[in-house]
Amino acid sequence: MMREVLAERLKRCRKEKGLTQGQVAIYCDITEKAYQNYELMTREPKVEILIRLADFFGVSLDYLVGRSDEK
Repeated sequence: MMREVLAERLKRCRKEKGLTQGQVAIYCDITEKAYQNYELMTREPKVEILIRLADFFGVSLDYLVGRSDEK
C-alpha cells in the first residue's frame, strides 16, 4: 500500500512541476533508472533520498508516503 501511494505521489509531484524523471534524478544524485523504479513500484528509496525528494517537491514526508493528504 505505502509503495503504491509513494509511486503515485512522486509521479504527481513531478508532473505538477513539469519535470522529467531524469531531472528529478539529477537533483537527487541518483540514476534515472533508480528514480523510474520508484515510480514503477519496483524499489523503495532510502530515507536520505525520500528527504531530498520531499524537499525538492516542497511536500512533507508524510504526504509522500501517504500518512497525510496535506502537502
